[in-house]
Amino acid sequence: MKRYDEQKELQEVICNQCGKKLKVEKGILMEGILEVRQNFGYFSGKDGLTQEFDLCEECYDRLIDGFVIPVTQKEEFL
Repeated sequence: MKRYDEQKELQEVICNQCGKKLKVEKGILMEGILEVRQNFGYFSGKDGLTQEFDLCEECYDRLIDGFVIPVTQKEEFL
């Protein structure tokens, strides 16, 4: 969950799963997170809804550890 100030500068990020407050310095998030924004469309039980959440890296790792089919990964240099 992200919180911004009146000037729309990032003030804090909290993991929706565990509640951990992530490090933010001068409006910049200093840790890795998974940001999810899902727009549900026709034929879903949530038709017309948009849901958003953020997961810290530890919660992300726990989530993908439960996958039957592992995530694919490749190294990318930014």
